[in-house]
Amino acid sequence: MLTDEELRRYSRHLLLPEVGPGGQDRLRAASVLCVGAGGLGSPMLLYLAAAGVGRIGIVDFDRVDASNLQRQIVHGTPDVGRLKTESARDTIHRLNPNVEVTLFSEKLTAQNTLEILKPFDVVADGTDNFTSRYLVNDACVMLGKPNVYGAVFRFEGQASLFAPVRGGPCYRCLFPEPPPPGAAPSCAEAGVLGVLPGIVGCLQAAEVLKWILGQGVSLAGRLLVFDALAMSFRELKVRRDPHCPVCGPNPSITRLVEVAPVCASQINTSMSPDEVSIQDLKKALADPARAIRVMDVREPDEYRACRIDGVPLLPLSQLAQRHADVDPVPPTYLFCKVGQRSLKAVQFLKQHGCANVKSVQGGITAWMESGGPTVKS
Repeated sequence: MLTDEELRRYSRHLLLPEVGPGGQDRLRAASVLCVGAGGLGSPMLLYLAAAGVGRIGIVDFDRVDASNLQRQIVHGTPDVGRLKTESARDTIHRLNPNVEVTLFSEKLTAQNTLEILKPFDVVADGTDNFTSRYLVNDACVMLGKPNVYGAVFRFEGQASLFAPVRGGPCYRCLFPEPPPPGAAPSCAEAGVLGVLPGIVGCLQAAEVLKWILGQGVSLAGRLLVFDALAMSFRELKVRRDPHCPVCGPNPSITRLVEVAPVCASQINTSMSPDEVSIQDLKKALADPARAIRVMDVREPDEYRACRIDGVPLLPLSQLAQRHADVDPVPPTYLFCKVGQRSLKAVQFLKQHGCANVKSVQGGITAWMESGGPTVKS
């Protein structure tokens, strides 16, 4: 039975014969897990909460970065440096305090994915990497849950609904194997139009609501592709693969296994001659004589949000004008977020007379994962 406050809040839903009081009750009784509180997760979380979904779970281990704010609208400037799960929860409760929010501020692994997904009715995939995407798909197949899929890249996005439990295909029917390691750049490397994940995330939210309400024609068996530059949609048929390794009649994948990272920024390759490890960085910072100088080449907003105490900032964007600030004599370690920009800085400085510079592999992300302390403004 809807309360007076709910009758007012959801009045435009109640006018729809396809929703009405019964449908609104179903929304309130439903639980949805959003994997990722980033570009795709932001619109999904906001619209699912606004629609009155009773329980929403959020999986994300990352913290809000200023570079996220161009598209991740569930977060704001004051949230920079906070856990995305906590920032998203607070925004949801400002929008609709009736929604129960469950947080999973951890990385999905082969060990925890089934346990996290199991209590929820619908899973919405807002991930940005293939490792998590295959974990979500395989777990949904094994648990018999619908997987509402979305992905974005530069100016193009795609959405579908994978539900072998209803006879449809799964993600592996479309993409049996991930691309080769290093083949796919991340958004941090390739860029993405800020509004694009908003559009695709809204499509995912619509699919979730339709599934809960039992209304309309879903995207099961269809891949909807959106081109923002052409402002066009096209539809591709996706058929269930009778030889699918996870949803086929004789599956070869019967337990969760993590696929290797695909994005270049996620791959922990062997170090190049221009790189040093996090352990090397820790030794350098622990040396009271500090024979090796350490510098942060991220941007000022990233530095304010999270930094290593005592390490000065020299943004890569300013390096062309300020490379003379780097003393060419002492050994110098440079780091960024994941180790890509610092490698570019090393190459630039070597071309300008600084031969003794190295990039810290994995950057400040690897530093924090190894338990290294940070401070923030």
